[in-house]
Amino acid sequence: MEIVAYLLAVLIGISLGMIGSGGSILTVPILVYLLDIDPILATAYSLFIVGLTSLVGGVTQTIHRQVDYRMVFLFGVPSIIMVLITRGYLVPLIPEHILSVGEFELTKGALIMLLFAGIMLLASISMIRTKDCSLQENHTLDYQQIIIKGGFLGLVTGMVGAGGGFLIIPALVLFGGMPMKKAVGTSLLIIAFNSLIGFVGFIEIDGHQVDWKLLFIFSLAAILGILIGTLIAKRVSGQRLKTIFGWFVLGMGLLILVEEIFNI
Repeated sequence: MEIVAYLLAVLIGISLGMIGSGGSILTVPILVYLLDIDPILATAYSLFIVGLTSLVGGVTQTIHRQVDYRMVFLFGVPSIIMVLITRGYLVPLIPEHILSVGEFELTKGALIMLLFAGIMLLASISMIRTKDCSLQENHTLDYQQIIIKGGFLGLVTGMVGAGGGFLIIPALVLFGGMPMKKAVGTSLLIIAFNSLIGFVGFIEIDGHQVDWKLLFIFSLAAILGILIGTLIAKRVSGQRLKTIFGWFVLGMGLLILVEEIFNI
């Protein structure tokens, strides 16, 4: 299962490199179901893996001048603040055993995975239905929407370990007036900062023992994938890839939802 997990890690990187999102959507289920890692810990591990991988991709995109630093700041600052608030105060408030009725018991880990499945379903619908919005690039910047989206992104990142590329890219294109390729590069840097800061906050606040060997091997595989994905993205239509990936995410989200409901 470890070998399969590391091979799938390459797919995580390819997804990030090609469409600037999808990393966390794949990482958490792989860690939970293939490597048998606790869902709460898996969300933190996902932050490190996706954060480090996105940082490499973001640096690569910076070299190719596909990053808007102003948007990294406008979107990233409120997002980072919400990540720290969520990991430091909101997640610890959730009890380990939330609800128990007869044989039915809803645990903290199950709730996190159910939330994650819900986000996957919403993300998949967005990926399948959203058309290429590059024609929006001349629109006026909507700073209020960008800041609000940034804060919501931080909440999602802190709660379920999702970097939130599926939220960032539509916001950058629709409210930031950014071409798709530049949105992907900018998204990677925002994801990197959000995720890595969230992971540091997790270590400082929760004090868990971290399996660094697993994290670095998994991350190296994902980094290989993001380099491959960046090369493929230059040759294949991003819209077509986004639609295919959306259907894949939809299937995975439904599987997780069924798995958690029957295991509760």
